[in-house]
Amino acid sequence: MGLQWELAKKYLRYYFTAGNRHDVHSPFVYDLVEKVLRDKSQPAAFREIEQVRKTLLRSSETLQVTDLGAGSLMGAGHERKVSDITRHAAKPPKYGQLFYRLIQYFQPAYLLELGTSMGMSTSYMAKAAPQATVHTIEGCPNIAARAGRNFEAQQLSNIRQHVGNFDTVLGEVLKEIPQLDYVYIDGNHRSAPTLAYFKQCLEKAHSNSLFIFDDIHWTPDMEAAWHTIQEHPRVTFTIDLFFIGLVFFRPEMKIKQHFILKY
Repeated sequence: MGLQWELAKKYLRYYFTAGNRHDVHSPFVYDLVEKVLRDKSQPAAFREIEQVRKTLLRSSETLQVTDLGAGSLMGAGHERKVSDITRHAAKPPKYGQLFYRLIQYFQPAYLLELGTSMGMSTSYMAKAAPQATVHTIEGCPNIAARAGRNFEAQQLSNIRQHVGNFDTVLGEVLKEIPQLDYVYIDGNHRSAPTLAYFKQCLEKAHSNSLFIFDDIHWTPDMEAAWHTIQEHPRVTFTIDLFFIGLVFFRPEMKIKQHFILKY
């Protein structure tokens, strides 16, 4: 309860102080806000993915779960309902749809996700770029298998699943990927591992890459990681949307800037 209350207070501060497109003086960021963050369209792909989510939320199925991350919201037991995993661990539709729009906007070819869960965000990523390859890593074999069934049900053939602890699997996965155009890090939620994954992925990043970090304000520890990432010499600007943070490396941004925007 304490953690949730602190997060709620942080969100209220964010909500009442975050800017909008009129507070942005960068043409690149203004265009991003107009064409991506303010886009309210609802492609058919959204309905297809959300139908899968509805099915999972109604499911009575249980899984034996290996939890490798920090502070699970689903309790300490090793058997968990698919409905609970979907409700608590899967990113809400709003953010999956943002990922879809970002991917359609930037057109990445090589995408990486750390933390598959039930595959909701993965599905949005894969549908947004059917010609691209989406690599996704999940620590729990049973959750990965259940996500795989969700991908098969949607006939998503551009997803490459990898199973294992990020600490041991990420390096091998990166050997398979020539470059990283888009990275979504959603797992572990501790500062030291998050920064380690960031540094590993940075080796395959380029000036047009986009990195997205989940739950950047979840704990003071994660906020410290977010601030360290913002200060990295290769990072030219970031966008804080409270529940996620966007990281860019674009050299045309001569002055490092950090935007806090409503979404």
